[in-house]
Amino acid sequence: MSNGQWYPPEWPDRIRALAAGTLTAATPRRAATVMLLRNAPGGPEVHMLRRRTSMAFAAGAYAYPGGGVDPRDDDRQVRWAGPTRQTWAERLGVPEKDAQAIVCAAVRETFEEAGVLLAGPTPDTVVDDTTGEQWQADRQALIARDLSFAEFLEQRGLVLRSDLLGAWARWITPEFEPRRYDTWFFAAALPTGQRTSDDSSEADRTVWISPGQAASAYDRGELTMMPPTIATLRTLAAYGSAHDALAGAAGRDLTPVLAQARLEAGELVLSWPGHDEFTKHIPTGGSN
Repeated sequence: MSNGQWYPPEWPDRIRALAAGTLTAATPRRAATVMLLRNAPGGPEVHMLRRRTSMAFAAGAYAYPGGGVDPRDDDRQVRWAGPTRQTWAERLGVPEKDAQAIVCAAVRETFEEAGVLLAGPTPDTVVDDTTGEQWQADRQALIARDLSFAEFLEQRGLVLRSDLLGAWARWITPEFEPRRYDTWFFAAALPTGQRTSDDSSEADRTVWISPGQAASAYDRGELTMMPPTIATLRTLAAYGSAHDALAGAAGRDLTPVLAQARLEAGELVLSWPGHDEFTKHIPTGGSN
């Protein structure tokens, strides 16, 4: 491949099966991912993880911390600060209960995968250190689902800081993928005093990198990424600081992006509306 676009070899056959009616599309699972930003001398940097090669989905691809919604993320006992759940529901275009679950998943997954916690003792403070054995034990309990995020916040006397997140984009996994996610992308700044952890159970490498450098490495085929990742990286490159990016999040379009496949002139054409760079032309007689 000329760039680092993630493209599973089984996709063409699955696209044909979907078109023929022999493949039933899976229902997307709600998910959230966070583009964690920090300021550097050359401009903002984003925290990225390389997914382990043993992962069933997007193995070896660079991504942001994130994951699926835990059924308990919509627990009304979650201690909450920032814009109301209804405000988030209007911004995300979903029912209030779903909005809370998505925002909660974004904060929880960032803590689980990166060790960064967007929460504080009061609505206008944030934890300044999440290192140490007890914090690690809490992370592992959350990952194992032995502890819900509501329980974690209650035990720690913390409130979720939803105001530290900015909704950025929404992408839905193509219908021909066996594992599908309806994923909301958020931007957030690394809280003062906190640092990221490099011990994610789902990643074999973590890196802070400028969006422009990451996109250039993708263009050279050095970093593999899924279309939503590289697309959001390219939009981040326009901002001069983490603060500017968060301020810009309010104007971002959250219309879902869903890949489309069609038969055209003897080829299967795979495209993502509004993102022409990801278009693939697949001969109908071959497998890739």
